[in-house]
Amino acid sequence: MAKKGSRVQVIMECTEHKTSGLPGTSRYITTKNKKNTPERLELKKYNSILKKVTVHKEIK
Repeated sequence: MAKKGSRVQVIMECTEHKTSGLPGTSRYITTKNKKNTPERLELKKYNSILKKVTVHKEIK
């Protein structure tokens, strides 16, 4: 039987891509432990449209 934990799926969206005005979006799906990190995540991930590593913030 699986354990019921506090691990949830979150969607990460690029912050630089929104301001650039280019079409499309750069999003990643990851998981986080809500007990250890109650605030929103910020990770550096690769944006294939801008072709560079940018900051992605958690949405929703």
